[in-house]
Amino acid sequence: MVDVKVPVLAESVSEATLMKWHKKAGDKVKRGDNLIDIETDKVTLEVAALTDGVLSEILKGNGETVESDEVIARIDTNSSTDDKPVEKAKKEMPEQQSLPVEEASKQPPKTSPAVRNLIAENNINAADIQDKDGDGRITKEDVVDFLDKNPKAKNSGPKENMQQTEAAKTTSVEESIEKTDIEKTPVPKLTPVAAETLEGRGEERVKMTRLRQRTAERLLAAQHENAILTTFNEVNMKPVMALRSQYKDEFEKQHGVKLGFMSFFTKAATEALKKYPVINASIDEKDIIYHGYFDIGIAVSSDRGLVVPILRDVDAMSFAEIEKKIVEYGQKARDSKLTIDELTGGTFTITNGGIFGSLVSTPILNPPQSAILGMHKIQERPMAVNGEVVILPMMYLALSYDHRIVDGRDAVQFLVTIKNLLEDPARLLLQV
Repeated sequence: MVDVKVPVLAESVSEATLMKWHKKAGDKVKRGDNLIDIETDKVTLEVAALTDGVLSEILKGNGETVESDEVIARIDTNSSTDDKPVEKAKKEMPEQQSLPVEEASKQPPKTSPAVRNLIAENNINAADIQDKDGDGRITKEDVVDFLDKNPKAKNSGPKENMQQTEAAKTTSVEESIEKTDIEKTPVPKLTPVAAETLEGRGEERVKMTRLRQRTAERLLAAQHENAILTTFNEVNMKPVMALRSQYKDEFEKQHGVKLGFMSFFTKAATEALKKYPVINASIDEKDIIYHGYFDIGIAVSSDRGLVVPILRDVDAMSFAEIEKKIVEYGQKARDSKLTIDELTGGTFTITNGGIFGSLVSTPILNPPQSAILGMHKIQERPMAVNGEVVILPMMYLALSYDHRIVDGRDAVQFLVTIKNLLEDPARLLLQV
């Protein structure tokens, strides 16, 4: 037997959650086959088979919490050459084949306490619920799926027994009334109709992913432990848009990636951080740590939640390198392939709510960083230019910062620097 273990997790990650097994007990596996995905606070890991064989036993089911290096399954290497391990097991145990079907059906399926409570609350028979994974264990998803497919199942079980008891206690006059007449009577039918209407209003309870839980914890901690203040400004995006429109085709042809706005903002933020290093700093208890490098986090939305991969040493990267890295991180986020190293660290963060249509917002810090820049939707607005009203593509910028170490003057001037660099992109090349 070969143990299947949870990979060694990072020091900051104490637990993980098993997502969904790709194999069932009794399935043949080959070395390198992905057996199950494991979700941590930051990334999703794959657990692969270390050898050929048969997955003889699954010790931890879907959704269970596991720790680093914990055994979750076992592979029988002696059964790797057996084409039909299940049939072989049956031949070795003929007494099981002679069991009547009725006796076999009496064996209760495996359930957790939470699942048993859910079954009891809805007054349903566990034997009627289909086990999708085929491992003899009924999960919460199986119960919810059964209720969705059988909305009237909640009316069975104990409620039917109660109705039968009440019917047995009726008087001889009530016994003479036919069942069809009772159903036609409007008064006694008011209660079940109301209950049925309420039951028909769909509701689904889904457990938060570990990433979502961790994000919630960090956001709450950021609000409780930091003195967050937000300052706003607006930038005329016409110069950047004109430059991008002029060179986007040639840029994509030469570098194989599209020229977006994120590279302009990342470069502008880096130049502004050089002028105001306290924005690039962080707090460690009573000390301020000034970082001599510029690792910019780019917030990326995924199906699992918000992740912030890090662009390392942005000051040494070109526009094309920034755009390529952002595209790479975006794809990895969608495929849950980001590594812990790619999500760890960072001295400053940029988030772009404008791609979702956000006009203005107050972003929350990404601790232990001291500031975060929020980009928003580009919208044409009437602006006063040299005494005349001109329609310009404008964007609101928001800088949230930790007021414990960043003064308002530094925050405002930092944002003004970004505004000036974007409204005159030649400054980014000349670094002035």
